[in-house]
Amino acid sequence: MDAPVVILDRPQLAENIGAVARVMANFGLAKLRLVAPRDGWPQERAWASASGANWPLDEAKIFASVADACADLHLIHATTARPRETQMPVITPREGAAALARASQEGLKSGLLFGAERAGLETADIALCQAIVTIPIDPRFQSLNLAQAVAINAYEWRLTIDARVPAGFREGPPPAEGRDLHGLYEHLERELDTSGFFFPPENKPSMVRNLRVALGRARLSEQEVRTFRGVITALVKGRGRHLARLAAKGPVAPGLLGAKTPQAVQPEAAARGEPPASEG
Repeated sequence: MDAPVVILDRPQLAENIGAVARVMANFGLAKLRLVAPRDGWPQERAWASASGANWPLDEAKIFASVADACADLHLIHATTARPRETQMPVITPREGAAALARASQEGLKSGLLFGAERAGLETADIALCQAIVTIPIDPRFQSLNLAQAVAINAYEWRLTIDARVPAGFREGPPPAEGRDLHGLYEHLERELDTSGFFFPPENKPSMVRNLRVALGRARLSEQEVRTFRGVITALVKGRGRHLARLAAKGPVAPGLLGAKTPQAVQPEAAARGEPPASEG
């Protein structure tokens, strides 16, 4: 589709013009028209502010009036946050982008008109347009930077072309295969079972299910699965060394060796916030 033209009426700062070119390039807009820029044109500071998005600036066209800048366009939207003495549709950037897209599909030329940084658009210039686009911002502070206003409208335009998340956006390796995840599940559950975590026994199926759902939701990579299994192994070895040190000091209570006696299980249940089993 033929993208809308961006028209800046009497822009004051070269840095703002460069910032506008930058967001235009972000969202696929390339045609920039400047109406009577205050400090003339070209201005080197604009290219510096564009951060490499030079093509809108390189091809920018200069006009003496808004009427001249809009002369070859079929549909123009005026962007302003101030009520004016005009009777025309007032729409959001999203509604405006949809209308611009329809015009483009019909082979019509369109444009977005933005006013000067300090004063905005004149009523006479808005009268040359077919709709007013206003951004629904917080009424407590309605001052919006010129480039920000262009960015919001350009973003909505971009969504009419492609609203999908960019392909290949996920960085890093793909998720682990099912067999790797199942190995992790079984490894973790085996060691938890040995430590007496699954108490009372009748709750084990639901506890296992909750653990698997949580780990599956993380979409671990193959390397992450290996890391988690290494963590489990390290914890088990650490527990073994601890028990060995206790054994070297003297007799060890059966519960410390992993036996599921009530004396061993109840403290573990208490650590999870569960009440102790009543004595019969």
